[in-house]
Parts: sequence; C-alpha cells; structure tokens
Amino acid sequence: MPKTFLNDASAKNATTKREIIRLCIVNNTHSIADFSKALGLSVPTTTKFVGELIDEGFLQDEGKIGTTGGRRPNIYGLNPDAGYFVGVDVARRHVHLAVCNFKGEMVHFIQDIEFVLEASEESFKSICQVIKEEVTGIGISWDKVLGVGVSLSGRVNPEKGYSLSYFVSEDIPLTAAFTRELGVPVSIENDSRAMTYGEYMTLGPEADKDFIFVNLSWGLGMGLILDGNLYYGKSGFSGEIGHFPLLDNNIICRCGKVGCLETGASGSALHRMVIEKLREGKRSSLSKIYKENGDIELEDILQAIREEDVLAIDCIGEIGETLGRAIAGVINIFNPGLVVIGGRLIVGKDYLRLPIKTAVNRLSLSRVNSDTKIHLSTLGRRAASIGDCLLSRAKILGLM
Repeated sequence: MPKTFLNDASAKNATTKREIIRLCIVNNTHSIADFSKALGLSVPTTTKFVGELIDEGFLQDEGKIGTTGGRRPNIYGLNPDAGYFVGVDVARRHVHLAVCNFKGEMVHFIQDIEFVLEASEESFKSICQVIKEEVTGIGISWDKVLGVGVSLSGRVNPEKGYSLSYFVSEDIPLTAAFTRELGVPVSIENDSRAMTYGEYMTLGPEADKDFIFVNLSWGLGMGLILDGNLYYGKSGFSGEIGHFPLLDNNIICRCGKVGCLETGASGSALHRMVIEKLREGKRSSLSKIYKENGDIELEDILQAIREEDVLAIDCIGEIGETLGRAIAGVINIFNPGLVVIGGRLIVGKDYLRLPIKTAVNRLSLSRVNSDTKIHLSTLGRRAASIGDCLLSRAKILGLM
C-alpha cells in the first residue's frame, strides 16, 4: 500500500485527515461547510484536505443534498473500495470470519470454519492460512486488506498485544506474530469486548453512550461502553463478570475459585444443570442422546430449547434468573441506557429474556433501571467478527 496518513502517523496533516475520516464514520456524510465548522478550519483549507483524501481514494463525492434555499452543497463520504478490514473470532473448535469495506459495511461472513485452537506453531500458521484463503477466495486481493482484528476468549491485553489464554511465542506478542505472518497490521481483543464494539457501532449515531453487552456463551463475559468509549480498566482485563463471586453454590469455577457467577449463568452451567436432571431421570428429548453417549453437547441442549423441550426451557430460565440478579447489580452501579445480551444462549429468546427482566425489575433500583432497555443481540454470532473489523479500522485510523 502506498505511504499515506494511514501507515505514516508523522505524515503532514495526518491528524486532520484522520479527524475528517472520523467525522464520516460518525455522521456518514458531511459537506465542506460541516467539515470546516467541526475542524475549526477555513473553507479553502478544508476543501484542500477533502480533495487530497479523494485523490488518495479514501473519500468520494456523494452528490448534492437538498436545502431550504440557495445552492445545494456537495456532500462527501467514505469510499467503500478504499480497502478492507478482516475480523476473525477464534473459538476452541471453530473460527468465524467477517470482511468489512472501508465504510464498515459487512461484505462477507462465514461461521464455524473448522479449526482446533492449540498453542503451537502449526496451529498458528494454519489459522493464518485460513484467513488469507477465505479473503482471497471471495475475490479480494490481499494487498487491499488494510488490517486484521482477531478476538479470543479469556484475558486479552490489546495494548500490549498479549493473550493469557493463547500464545505462540514467549519472545514476541501475539499481535507481532500475526502481523509478521499476515503482512498487515493486526490487533487482538477479548471476544466479549469485540462483540460489544460490533453491537455498539452497528446501532449507529443513535447508540446510547453508556452501553453494556453481556456475552452468554460457554463462559460468561461482559463489555462496557462508557461515555462512548470501550472501557478496558487498568490492565486491560475489564468485563470479567463471569468471575464475580455472587453465588453460594460451592461449585469450583474453571478459574479455580468457588461461587463465581459463571458457575450458575453460562453455557457450561446450563450443560451441568441438564446433565444433573437427566441423571435424576427427568424426562426430555435429550434423554436418548444422553443414554446412548453418556453425555450431551451444548448444541444439543440449544437445539432442544429451539424445539421447546420443557426440561431445557426450565434450565435456560434458571440461567436467566441468575444472570438477571447480576445484571441488576450492574445496572445499579453503571446506570446504562442499554443492556444487550448476546452469545450462543440467546437462542432461548423469551425463555431467557423474561426471567432476566423479572429479576432486574425485582432487584435493581426502580429509579435507576427505569431508563435502561434490555435487548437480545441482533448480530448474533456475527457480533465478534464484525466488532473485530471495526476495531481494526479504528486502530488503523488512529481513532482509539
């Protein structure tokens, strides 16, 4: 890629150009007068910068807009073909991959690419090969990729580029290893925060500036948008709601401690509950699978919920009630405008959402929760990889 303000932070007027791009991301389109006012620059100077960005291929003229009088001004927006961002959500047994254009519009998504996550050189090279093959396979030349965002579960420090749950080399950060292998800037993120950012940015200008996302999957995570920005905490490990010591159940969590929220509100908790009830002889459509295999997969339980199996519905309702108690506390602390529940367990829909809302209404302060909406994710399993794309764009553009 030719040297531009994107890959040369010291380039002349790079900061101003980044701000013009940011304004287009936030507002979609702007006129020269709008840019001039927002930047505090003269119209001729603003016109010069916009012209340069058009020549460099980052902006395009969107035509004229109607006004109440006088000449209609031209408006300018991001050129979708300026480049692409790739988002890769890596789980234990699969990868979800999304590709977004420069405007942040998703142009490709594929879920459940088979992949076994291992802390080995072979596994690492394999995932890099999968990423390149998937992108070039849809007709996008790799040299048009401006950046890649990768999300993983567990503790991830995006600033330092390390994942505490997955590593390839003790000598260099994971981001550096990815960048060396893929040949483009790579950022990493915790999967729950990536999902949070994807949901938040998809909501657009109307998104509430105080926003909480709960990732209810095999584990339990959370992401926070506070005053319009992702909140990371001192060490980059914010959002570990799954390890909040809420429960008095004497169950050991995978973190080694007892009574973590995740032991009562997560996919692993749902799996344990269903197994326990099947062992007790409770009737269910899952009984045959359990009898034949001595175990069941989480996906079997989720399918049973879709098919309205009573035992599975009772268990997802119990998960919702427990999670609702925790969300009530989160609402009391942060007073968010919106809480979004995402992750694999949202297939439970109202069987999950209603117990959550009941617990929130019962346990949180009414004056605090009265302005808080609780929704299920609209992005579903695309959330993390879309968030990865948009986080990569934000970091490449120097916007965060």
